Amino acid sequence: MSKLTIYKERGLDATMIPNSFIDDYAAGANDIQLKVYLYMIRMTGAGLPFSVSDMADKFNHSEKDIMRALRYWEKARLISLDYDSDQNLKALHILPITEGGAAAVDAQRGEIVTLGPKLVSPSNEQVSKRAAEEEGTEAQPGKRAYSADELNAFGSDPDTSQVVFIAEQYIGRTLSRSDIESLIFIHDELGFSVDLIDFLIQYCVDKGKKKFSYIEKVAINWAEDNIFTVRQAKNRMTRYDKQVFAIMKALGKDGNNPTEVEMNYIRSWLKELNYNLEIITVACERTVLATDRNRFQYANAILKNWHEKGVKHLKDIEVLDAAHEKSAVKKKPVEKKNAFNDFSGQRNYNYEDLEKLLVSN
Repeated sequence: MSKLTIYKERGLDATMIPNSFIDDYAAGANDIQLKVYLYMIRMTGAGLPFSVSDMADKFNHSEKDIMRALRYWEKARLISLDYDSDQNLKALHILPITEGGAAAVDAQRGEIVTLGPKLVSPSNEQVSKRAAEEEGTEAQPGKRAYSADELNAFGSDPDTSQVVFIAEQYIGRTLSRSDIESLIFIHDELGFSVDLIDFLIQYCVDKGKKKFSYIEKVAINWAEDNIFTVRQAKNRMTRYDKQVFAIMKALGKDGNNPTEVEMNYIRSWLKELNYNLEIITVACERTVLATDRNRFQYANAILKNWHEKGVKHLKDIEVLDAAHEKSAVKKKPVEKKNAFNDFSGQRNYNYEDLEKLLVSN
């Protein structure tokens, strides 16, 4: 059969959506987030003005829901939001989606959309420092003070009152004012849905952590990692828990739950140093061979040393090992080998001195 020739009778009144959005972003967004993004693309493509209240009316959601969706897409780096001196949203930028799912956020801004005057007023929508700006700083950003009216509104709203009820069931007591302020912060400022807050609290309680200061810190960590759906959180838990278990096992601590101090080390290695599990495991194995005390501090010193020397892959460690051994041969006279100094596992760049320092502390 011969190929068909397709004739286009007339132009389609349509909105073009990038394939990369469908491939990399659509699955992780919830219903309102998808609606807001598609609506923004449709309106900007047609050159039509719109406002937050317009979107709220269009989709029968509150303005807070719309703002949470906008902040979600800002954290995903598909849009950029501009605020006036009173922290009212005044414009947004539609940013290009680059190959691989990462948006280009730099001096070259995307298409600018100036929002209409019917914007959220400071009394009912104050915008806090965005999570993207908190990366690399203190783990817990400051919360603004919430008024009694806001606390009452949160408790009386059908959706958010469900959050309070869920929390009280998990925690096993009536929530304090401070607890409710944490819930407002997680729901309104971080943009967590009721379902995600449910999963968050259950996750923390299962770990034996019922204090809202801890729950809030976990929520902030998730927001910084762009975790905004239950599915994303579950995927993160599976991956992250496996990494923590593997690191504890490599340090000879399998069967033990890490302390908060130990978790801080692990987070630092995974997030700040940005090392994968293979490199961390090598450092842990060398630590176990070198010392049975202060192992987290010892492994941390190894990994920081590698980071300072530009180690990014396992082969970089091999290069450092070779350079160290070559330097050691030049500096030291030939010695009679014994079981200790002939052991290849001792290639640790003067870590013997480090061990003495750690033990002395």
